Amino acid sequence: QVQLVESGGGLVQAGGSLRLSCAASGSIFRINAMGWYRQAPGNQRELVARITTGGVTNYADSVKGRCTISRDNTKNTVYLQMNSLKPEDTAVYYCNVDGQGSGWPHIRRDYWGQGTQVTVSS
Repeated sequence: QVQLVESGGGLVQAGGSLRLSCAASGSIFRINAMGWYRQAPGNQRELVARITTGGVTNYADSVKGRCTISRDNTKNTVYLQMNSLKPEDTAVYYCNVDGQGSGWPHIRRDYWGQGTQVTVSS
C-alpha cells in the first residue's frame, strides 16, 4: 500500500499564493517522478507540473512563470508553490507519483492522492 498525503489547499484571493505539499509513504520500491494534476468541474484532469527524481521539471503552459515544483527525495515529498493565482486556477489538485511497488516484479504505475481543493476568488 502506498499513501499520498496532501496539504496546503484552500481559499485565496486572485493574486495570492498557496503552497501544496504531498508526502508519499508505504510500500514503494522506487519513485520515478512526482507531480500535480488538477481537475475543474466539467473538465478533464490535466497536468500542472511534474518533477523527476533527477530534478527535471515540466509545467503546463498555463502555469509557467507562476508555479514552481520541487521535491525532497529524502522525504519522498513534492511541493508546488503557486503565485499570482487566478480564478481559472480553481480546481481540485491531485498529487501523483509515478512509481514502482515494493512487491516483485515492481510494476510501474501511477499513484494518486485524494485531492485538495484550491479556490481562487476574483
